Amino acid sequence: MTPAASFAPPADAPGAISPVLAEVVRSGFVEGHHRGSLVLLAADGSVELALGDVTAPVFPRSANKPMQAAAVLRAGLQLSGERLALAAASHSGEVFHRDLVQKMLAEHGLTAAALQCPKDLPLDPVEAETYLASGAVRDRVTMNCSGKHTAMIAACALNGWDTDSYLDPEHPLQQLVLDVVEEAAGESVAAVGTDGCGAPLMALTLPGLARAFRHFVLAPEGSAERRVADAMRAHPEYVAGTRRPDTWLMREVPGTLSKMGAEAVQAVALADGRALAFKVDDGAGRALGPVLARALTMLGVDAPVVGRIGRSPLLGGGVEVGEIRAAF
Repeated sequence: MTPAASFAPPADAPGAISPVLAEVVRSGFVEGHHRGSLVLLAADGSVELALGDVTAPVFPRSANKPMQAAAVLRAGLQLSGERLALAAASHSGEVFHRDLVQKMLAEHGLTAAALQCPKDLPLDPVEAETYLASGAVRDRVTMNCSGKHTAMIAACALNGWDTDSYLDPEHPLQQLVLDVVEEAAGESVAAVGTDGCGAPLMALTLPGLARAFRHFVLAPEGSAERRVADAMRAHPEYVAGTRRPDTWLMREVPGTLSKMGAEAVQAVALADGRALAFKVDDGAGRALGPVLARALTMLGVDAPVVGRIGRSPLLGGGVEVGEIRAAF
């Protein structure tokens, strides 16, 4: 009888152990691994590469935000430029982010008390230190999803929809979000959960998530999807922050749409329709950059920013002694 320990299911079999996407190398010694799943789409939308069980649904987390922003446009809310980018943002909580959220609230006759996202510190650790040193405390405006929540409440007020229940999955706005997500992904939402900010969260397969981003960059000019993509690409610092890979990539590779999500999710679409999506199983954000850089290289992106995104050094005694590196 063959010992059970000798059996290993195929890497792409349902329930199989996910392949290693990144490895942790300290002083030349591999001390750990980050496993996950990844899909690359060719310009025509066909699957070029699939690693792991990409048919298993995942929560895209904040990678769903472009779809949520498109839904508020479909609801009739007039947003453009930096304001629309901020509606699709996981912003860093820098001063210019907080200032614009406050302006948007005032423009729509709202106050921060209307926001139902939790109070938080700036997402960017450098900004958080400065923020705390100034004597400031956790605030809803500072929370990275405050732009999205402001846009959602404003859309509800515009339509006469209840603003107290705007995070209920059955609310008209959230049903509109569901429609946008399914249309863009080309598949049915597999599950609905609750995101860290309290908003409904729609699960998709990784190919579905990559298709959604491809759909946004290829959408007709003037459509809600294209307007969101154009705003994000024109104002990437409002989508993320001055020290964030999404900003760097959209700024330095023209036409690229990029959005990360919590628990180590990433989706990207290039101007010609090539796209990628991946999820690191253990949610380790430190693996995002190296995996993203390798995936971009495999899609044919050749730009200095790829190397910058891919750097994830390990320190020992304050000195670089190793790195997180892609392993596929």
